Amino acid sequence: MPELISDAAQTGNAAALYGHISSDSELTQALFRQALQDPNGALERIVAIGEQVGLSVTGDEVKAHIASLDDSASKLWLLKARGGL
Repeated sequence: MPELISDAAQTGNAAALYGHISSDSELTQALFRQALQDPNGALERIVAIGEQVGLSVTGDEVKAHIASLDDSASKLWLLKARGGL
């Protein structure tokens, strides 16, 4: 059972981190521009931002959260991050 709680907390962290980043339009744009050129670097930066603000996430958790969104721009970045382009 503790593992399920941990997984739920991590999923919540990814959503909270996405909300934190989305609330800062300058950061959002900078990350999107980076993601277009270096998707893995952008993912590493997102994970690092999470650590800085106390929302620990893994790259896979970030990808899973973005995949769950109904946002074509985010999904395009996710496709690139997975090596699809």
